Amino acid sequence: MAAPRIARVFGAVNIGSFRISAMVAGLTETGEMLVLGSSHRAADGIKRGYVTDMAAAAYAVRDAIERAEKMANTSVTSVWIGCSGAGLASQVAQVEVEIGGRRIEPEDIEHLLVTAREVIQPDGRMVLHAQPAHYTLDGADGVADPKGLHAERLGVDIHVMLADGAPIRNITEAVQNAHLDVEAVVGSPIAAGYACLSAEERELGVALVEFGGEVTNVSVYAAGMLLGLVTIPLGSGDITDAIASAFGIRRFQAERLKCVHGSAIASPADHREMIPVNAPGEEGVGPLARHADDKNRVPRAELVSVVTQHLGSWIEEVSRALKGLGFTGQRGQLVVLTGGGAEMAGLADYAQGALGKPVRIGRPQHVKGLAEAHATPGFSTLAGLVLYAAADPIDIRSIRSNFQPTVRYKGMGLVNRLYQAAREYF
Repeated sequence: MAAPRIARVFGAVNIGSFRISAMVAGLTETGEMLVLGSSHRAADGIKRGYVTDMAAAAYAVRDAIERAEKMANTSVTSVWIGCSGAGLASQVAQVEVEIGGRRIEPEDIEHLLVTAREVIQPDGRMVLHAQPAHYTLDGADGVADPKGLHAERLGVDIHVMLADGAPIRNITEAVQNAHLDVEAVVGSPIAAGYACLSAEERELGVALVEFGGEVTNVSVYAAGMLLGLVTIPLGSGDITDAIASAFGIRRFQAERLKCVHGSAIASPADHREMIPVNAPGEEGVGPLARHADDKNRVPRAELVSVVTQHLGSWIEEVSRALKGLGFTGQRGQLVVLTGGGAEMAGLADYAQGALGKPVRIGRPQHVKGLAEAHATPGFSTLAGLVLYAAADPIDIRSIRSNFQPTVRYKGMGLVNRLYQAAREYF
């Protein structure tokens, strides 16, 4: 059977605190996203999503994309960037105009979107996305395309993703220094949502928790769009540091213990199991760990105790964030865990018991050809970047129109000051 013909090639780079990953993917003529090459490497020059060493970050980006290009046997000149730090925040703005009961024409929709663009007030921050989520007709929501319908009033809900300007410019410059053009910087909750969540989940209501290396993003979707976002400065790397301190070992040893033997759920057999600190072939190398036997083995129960102690603090912050976002009661049901930290054994069961809600692990979906090592929660944002690029969602910032924004009626989103800023248009 002949290989599917590639109609368009996309490049993506996800800049995380723990690793920088890259992907080259192709959209086939049948509309399928096919991964041509993917890679990752250590995230040098990055701390909690912020660039701390421009030269090191640029080299890491260049190295990651070259590895992906070599696997794909093709090159890319521009990429979509994923960002999990930089003070991400989310807002929803609601705008409505009078139609007068007539049929809605494309010009009316364009007029509405131009109006929405005029009332966005980022308060000195950078707007990463400003996208229409869905339209309303006379207050009835859930309209995907109002063209050709009749209504007295036409409205739209605009999802706005904000970020601090300087960190985004640093990330963009690091990628440009790697000799790549930047198509757009995409907030990781948006990209991960494309990769992990179904359209039905986004419609009914779902919380997406990205457990990264040094940052956790908690976002809530409902009515088909992202409604709110909270960033927690805690990640799986903090658990690694705690293990290194508890046993007096190197960080790379602690990371291996966490990934290979760590668990979010304690077992009665843990007290009887001794686990080696050193990797196979490295026995007898380096000093003995604290609480280790003469073979440099530590009780698995102690390792699990350190892990669960720090997971307790993390889950408290996640629970507080979900409550602050209104993800409670009947509106808040399913929680999806993704990110590199979500790969820990037993985490879904632990979180389900702590949060009192159904929890599942989110892995990349809707892409074919992804290497087994990369078909994991840690690569959800990377896969979501190419899906986002292929979807090519409307961004109202790019609309060019001769319409003058004259608004007869406006509603408010999550930020009340939008109403005050819009009073001059009445």
